[in-house]
Amino acid sequence: MMQPDENDWAAYRPGVGILLLNRERRAFIGRRIGMPAGLAAWQMPQGGVDPGEEPRAAALRELHEEVGTDKAEILAETRGWLHYDIPVEMASGLWGGGYRGQRQKWFAMRFLGEDQDIDIAAHAHPEFDAWKWIAPARLPELIVPFKRRLYLDVLEQFRDYLG
Repeated sequence: MMQPDENDWAAYRPGVGILLLNRERRAFIGRRIGMPAGLAAWQMPQGGVDPGEEPRAAALRELHEEVGTDKAEILAETRGWLHYDIPVEMASGLWGGGYRGQRQKWFAMRFLGEDQDIDIAAHAHPEFDAWKWIAPARLPELIVPFKRRLYLDVLEQFRDYLG
């Protein structure tokens, strides 16, 4: 994927993403609450990096907030920042219209718990209303089209952990 020019990075909201893998090397995905009709609602956990927060700390925080667990270990992180652009028709409604997309640092994590240790309703403002484990190869087909290239890049960088 072609990276934005260094001067353009300010137009991308900093974030993190998590490829959470269980013992069978299946990936966690959650069904997003409140997605517009017709858009795929499944995605891996992801979220913004707070001011002054390191990406690794943000990923662990997002795991706890969105998946409701801390029973995971970090296996790897992407070599650099990956990004996606938001479709123009959606841009004004996201993040106050101040960003063109997101730049994300992704983390591959191994889930160390059991399914009952996952609680997507643990946070006051849940992101997901359902979740499941899937074969990682299916991830690009389930994500919104504008994030498909990003997901392919994540899978490529973490291929050694996918089995």
